[in-house]
Amino acid sequence: MSDDVTGRLRIGGRERGFTIRLPRAVPDDRQMPLALVLHGNNPDAGGWIMREWTTFDEQADAWGLAVAYPDGFEGCWADGRGVTTSDEAGVDDVAFLRAIIDWSADRYDTAPDRVVVAGISNGAFMAHRMATEASDRVAVLAAVAGGLPAALRDRRPTHAVSAMLIHGTADQLTPIDGGYSRRRGPGGELRGRMLSLQETAEHWRTIDRCPSGPGETHTTELSSRTTTDGGVGGTQVVAWTVYGGGHTWPGMPTPPEWDEPATEEFDAAEEICRFAQPLLVSADTRRL
Repeated sequence: MSDDVTGRLRIGGRERGFTIRLPRAVPDDRQMPLALVLHGNNPDAGGWIMREWTTFDEQADAWGLAVAYPDGFEGCWADGRGVTTSDEAGVDDVAFLRAIIDWSADRYDTAPDRVVVAGISNGAFMAHRMATEASDRVAVLAAVAGGLPAALRDRRPTHAVSAMLIHGTADQLTPIDGGYSRRRGPGGELRGRMLSLQETAEHWRTIDRCPSGPGETHTTELSSRTTTDGGVGGTQVVAWTVYGGGHTWPGMPTPPEWDEPATEEFDAAEEICRFAQPLLVSADTRRL
């Protein structure tokens, strides 16, 4: 089996591309899971950025999962906030990501209802949208530096989705306390509001029907992680606060031109896979 596979799909009249990294070995006792890893908003961005910037290729082999690196339309995703080039062009990125899931399931027998969707910034917002509108496919959501878009808060998934939410207290682009997009409307009006880390965690705890209460908190000098379990189908929600962390991917050095503080306390890709592994259960199990 080749490690790398490239594919193209025609969605909504547009050619869309992606790369899938297959694991070198797959356990015989289970269907191979698939992770979709979504980049942030940048005109030059593509799936290759997340492949170079994270350790998901290594995690593919360590955890026996396939990892898909999709390319956003003109470097961004239609995440539901209404502020990106993709949103304004009417791109259906939910359909695109669903199509990748089906494509992979057809060719490599990956589990179509036990998908992990992870992303940073615009990719994190898109991960929330995918988990909200395709919860029959997405078993685990992982959002780094991106709370739930406020425009999605009244939409109700049909299935519970486990969520790992990671945000730095020094993030200047998407503040941990929520706020608006830097991309204002034509009249200068604020738009594209996102919820805070705590509001986002509470939203997913409510969706998953987790028991009331604060959950269990583990704190170090560098971060604080609160885990709430007991949701439908065994779903869990983790809210992970990175003290002094900026608009960055934990565990990876920040590019020299990117003036944001980073943490190397943990590797976000590794922790996402560790979190997801026991939570990749069927859609029937997670039905609300």
